[in-house]
Amino acid sequence: MVYSMTAFSRCELSTDQGNLAWEIRSVNHRFLEPSLRLPESFRSLEGPLRERLRKEFARGKLEATLRFNPAAGGSDALQINQPLVDALLAAAERISRQMDAPHKINPLDVLAWPGVLGGNRPSDDQLIPQAGALFEEAVTALKAQRAREGSELKKLLEERLEAISERVASLREMMPGLLAAHRQKLIDRFNEARLELDTTRIEQELVLLAQKMDVAEELDRLDTHVSEARHILSGDQAMGRRLDFLMQEFNREANTLGSKAIDSRSTQAAVDLKVYIEQMREQVQNIE
Repeated sequence: MVYSMTAFSRCELSTDQGNLAWEIRSVNHRFLEPSLRLPESFRSLEGPLRERLRKEFARGKLEATLRFNPAAGGSDALQINQPLVDALLAAAERISRQMDAPHKINPLDVLAWPGVLGGNRPSDDQLIPQAGALFEEAVTALKAQRAREGSELKKLLEERLEAISERVASLREMMPGLLAAHRQKLIDRFNEARLELDTTRIEQELVLLAQKMDVAEELDRLDTHVSEARHILSGDQAMGRRLDFLMQEFNREANTLGSKAIDSRSTQAAVDLKVYIEQMREQVQNIE
């Protein structure tokens, strides 16, 4: 199964205590980089959910955000963790005595300290499990979208692979004729120059020239790369890195073909191959 690394999912749940909403964004990345943004009251979920993402996905930058809106009519009064505030102020007072010119404590800085300020705190035995279950739904939806986009990417890659196969086959078919025409062109130039021809020497030079222009090995490798790419696409494991490496091999053979081109047709064939390969390379960057 081909999975795209680009996707988005959102799942919501209304409860008696308020509304829960998960949003998960996934974008391209060389490795797996999960991150979670949770209200302080749900912080206990971070470790297990991060591990869940690591088990479910192989690559991509994942940003999962949980939002909790308390139900209307609930207690919206802010709750201050007074023991923590007292401890912070006492610590600040001790430090200020050791300073020549201590700054006054900004109350907003104290309120911004983790754990100081709270609001309508959720009931752990109700909302925490519900948030975890909702997260599973969001992960399932995200993976489904990655699969749908991956299916489209697979179609595009298969089309380019087929185009490469056809171009390689046509180039392989035309090469004998191109070599023969090039051989005759050289002989004609010698004749036009009215040089005394040493048949044996000419044949030796033509053999060397034919060897330099021989692209059979490059065409065979391209066919092999096409077969390997199709094999990878038919697998069920993460394949983005393998395909990315294969694109480099495709490009290497296309460059060699271009350097050995002997006329406009073979040059155009090499250019077409490089275009197809570049189109595939751009799409492969999106695959998990």
